[in-house]
Amino acid sequence: MIKTLKVFGAALGLALPFAVASTAHAADDAMVQRGAYLAKLGDCVACHSAPKGKPFAGGLPMSTPMGQIYTTNITPDPDTGIGRYTEEDFARALREGVAKDGHNLYPAMPYPSYAKVKDDDVQALYAFFMKGVAPVQQANRESAIPWPLNMRWPLKLWNVVFLDKAVYQDKSGKDVAWNRGAYLIQGLGHCGSCHTPRGIAFQEKALDESGSAYLTGAALDGWFAANLTQEHNVGLGRWSDQDLTAFLKTGANAHASAFGSMTSVINNSTQATNDTDIAAMTSYLKSLPAAGGTGAAPYSYDAQATKVSLTRPANDAGARVYTAYCMHCHGVDGRGFAPMLAPLAGNPNVLEHDASSLINVTLNGTGDLVIQGIPAPYPMPKYAPVLTDRQIADVLTFVRAGWNNGAPAVSAEEVAKLRKSTQAAR
Repeated sequence: MIKTLKVFGAALGLALPFAVASTAHAADDAMVQRGAYLAKLGDCVACHSAPKGKPFAGGLPMSTPMGQIYTTNITPDPDTGIGRYTEEDFARALREGVAKDGHNLYPAMPYPSYAKVKDDDVQALYAFFMKGVAPVQQANRESAIPWPLNMRWPLKLWNVVFLDKAVYQDKSGKDVAWNRGAYLIQGLGHCGSCHTPRGIAFQEKALDESGSAYLTGAALDGWFAANLTQEHNVGLGRWSDQDLTAFLKTGANAHASAFGSMTSVINNSTQATNDTDIAAMTSYLKSLPAAGGTGAAPYSYDAQATKVSLTRPANDAGARVYTAYCMHCHGVDGRGFAPMLAPLAGNPNVLEHDASSLINVTLNGTGDLVIQGIPAPYPMPKYAPVLTDRQIADVLTFVRAGWNNGAPAVSAEEVAKLRKSTQAAR
């Protein structure tokens, strides 16, 4: 019996280290997997990957009011990436916009949003980037911002004025879903970095729902990021919870389709978000009071433009272009064939005062929405090689006036300006 116990003890002594190691390895794997999910919530790959480049290796050009910058390599390569970052270094860069060597990052990196990210999520993200991402040796590119505007020391002052370092705290009186949604939208999702207007110092005018400008829409890099409040016409006021869920999961619903950088958000981030988090984000967004917008009466459909396009397009330059190039996809009645083909009647992006997105998408088309590996069958084609500035202005003016959309006319000069700026960026 004693001999048996000794043998058992010896075996246990040999097995225990392996069991402990196996448990630790499983915990590490779980942490990396959790970090991978959080990185998707933050859509890190979209900004830190150049077209046809390696994931997270940087090099994506981004326009700022001062000039073009390039995103950085955040793979664990020790020489050109973040391989020598400690967790503390990583947290400081993520939340405060300060690199390991002490230089300040431009606020195109949404660290004012990431400042809200909780410690355990930062830890999981660090585990993912150090152990779950393949290292890529690719040197970072210098910005194209001219001297002296490229000096970074003023960013220290910018941070003093505009950076709130407080981690998100649950709001009393709100349920679990609302607080989770607020945390994701304000923090990792960094929705405000595109959808909130910026001030003269390029700061977001509000970082959460306590500011009236929060998520009311903003012009950015040749697009207009939509209003996400409950505003009836240009916001989400007419969208049901199911509409919003469908958009976040597929990039399209009965009201609109994704375009511009939102395509990348759908492809890389929101479609991979679990149902609980999607529901939480929906709960938060649907709680935001109506703000921004044009002050117009609530939208209601009117078929008058349909009659024009059917009976007298020869008398309307915009109707002629619509009949020739747009009607087959968007419908003679402007209602499209959602969700495959977006409606134009009552579309929030059509009703928006700023026509940048409409001009840009007409000129340059849309990138492919790829849902569960399958590209959307009917992406918007680019008409820059086909239509003149005048023709695009005419058709967009027709669309924005038609079906009771009631939005302002578009000028050929606006189209020419955006054509020039978007072609130069390509």
